[in-house]
Amino acid sequence: MSRAAAQTVDVDGRTLTLSNRDKVLWPQDGYTKADLVAYYRTVAPYMLPHLAARPLTLQRYPDGIGGQSFFEKNAPRFLPAWVPTVTVTSEFGRHETVRFASAAPRTVRFILCNDEATLVYVANLAAIVLHVWTSRDGSLDVPDFLFFDLDPHDGCTLATLGKVALALRDALTEIGLRALVKSSGGSGLHVIVPLAPEYDYDFCKGFAELVARALHARLPDRTTLQRMPARRPLGTVYLDYVQVGRGKTMVAPYSVRARDGAPVSMPLEWSEVEAMARKRAAGTEGEFGRFSVKNVPPLLRKRGDLWSEAGQDGQRLEPALALARTAFAAASNAAER
Repeated sequence: MSRAAAQTVDVDGRTLTLSNRDKVLWPQDGYTKADLVAYYRTVAPYMLPHLAARPLTLQRYPDGIGGQSFFEKNAPRFLPAWVPTVTVTSEFGRHETVRFASAAPRTVRFILCNDEATLVYVANLAAIVLHVWTSRDGSLDVPDFLFFDLDPHDGCTLATLGKVALALRDALTEIGLRALVKSSGGSGLHVIVPLAPEYDYDFCKGFAELVARALHARLPDRTTLQRMPARRPLGTVYLDYVQVGRGKTMVAPYSVRARDGAPVSMPLEWSEVEAMARKRAAGTEGEFGRFSVKNVPPLLRKRGDLWSEAGQDGQRLEPALALARTAFAAASNAAER
């Protein structure tokens, strides 16, 4: 059977038909849809714990990364009955990713990627990038981690990004919180704080804002809180805490990105960020482009999932908040004015 032909495969006892397997999704690199499916099958044991029970948004590229793409939140009408879903009600005016022009409540049926068969199914849809909620089915209003998106603006060096990430880690350590870090798969870093699932999104967003404002007060020349890119100072890192909210999403660990080289959003050791802070690279994408669909599978076999135990030690925010009131006093006062 040629690669162009459809192929039937058995995954987790489910029979799936893989179509257009020779479709080139990354023209510069020659990677095809078959390569995308193969990658997600290989990393499934490491990736699925970070996808399970989380509403999934697909970023699909039916004509490859150079063609038109679209986000798909609502499960396709032809979704197989065995694929698990969760139905979420969205109301106009609420702080959610899903918004509608009408004030009437609407429902969105999200896919839950709980097993390898579902992961293969969505990859066969040319869903290159997988975005997940920060909460899980059964407790959708209660996130189990905080998410800080560190987005380098034009002119930002790799060293500046690394130093800002380390400063954020140190500020969180100062108030008793342990943080994880991963590459976005693009040009930035994601800093994650595992939480005990006991706090609603409004509380978590307020806490994240407090931390971000404190960090900006400490590093005013290296960071910005300006949401509009055109108004951000050159060479700074945008501290995006606004991504904390019901329905907001994060690129999942080990998700592929729609960029040349097929880079992957990769969990990192903090020592790797410390090394970045000492480098003289002008930009950041070259650093993170070294994690790709080609080399991530053997790297995972060698070192495993750095976040494999991340969800087992959810942290409470009350002690951190008490410490933050003292440690971040100046930033807290500024935020209240």
